Amino acid sequence: MKEHNVNSFATIKQIYNARSVYRSSIRGSDTEMQHLMKLLERDQYIHWHKLKDEDMVCDIFWCHPDVMKLCNACNLVFLIDSTYKTSRYRLSLLDFVGVTPTKMTFFAGFAYLEGEHVNNVVWALERFRDFFLRRDALPGVIVTNRDLTLMNAMKIVFPECTNLLCRFHINKNVKTKYKSLIGQKNAWEYVMDVWGSLVDCPSEHQFDDCLKKFEIACSPWPMFIDYVNET
Repeated sequence: MKEHNVNSFATIKQIYNARSVYRSSIRGSDTEMQHLMKLLERDQYIHWHKLKDEDMVCDIFWCHPDVMKLCNACNLVFLIDSTYKTSRYRLSLLDFVGVTPTKMTFFAGFAYLEGEHVNNVVWALERFRDFFLRRDALPGVIVTNRDLTLMNAMKIVFPECTNLLCRFHINKNVKTKYKSLIGQKNAWEYVMDVWGSLVDCPSEHQFDDCLKKFEIACSPWPMFIDYVNET
């Protein structure tokens, strides 16, 4: 706004307040969940929900109507991840992302879940599974972080799918761990170099050699080696 009007003295808080008032006026007397359900119906989104105590929505899954075509055409690799504490409801948002043959990504679906329990996640994964028209063309690979609840739910809903762990999350966890287990700061860069060589190993044939080099390089810190091997 200030780029278009140098005399504007509006603050970001005033903008947020005005936007909130505007959205409330559109919603009228409906609760935010009722308004969401109406918008999903109006725009013909695909959606499912679960009720708690007969009148309270506890879990809800939705996606764009064109997603089913994309999922069935690009069904090889999907990424699933949760974000926490990013909404006023303190609900986890489970996000499904697909990958096209041209290395583009698309949002395959979203689910607000009441809790981080296996039954909640299984329900969301079952709704996602309903997208696929053929049971012999389900996702081949699903990438997740090391969320044990999500991983256990996947074994139930997609037992034949390969579950890979996200390298971004692995590297993030390894960096956090080596800083606490390796007291010598001048060794951190060296450790990450040998760790990177292990992760980027070009073939299974060379992996054992890379692993031996990593274990020799990190031999002064056995607890770090145990963390990498076991976790």
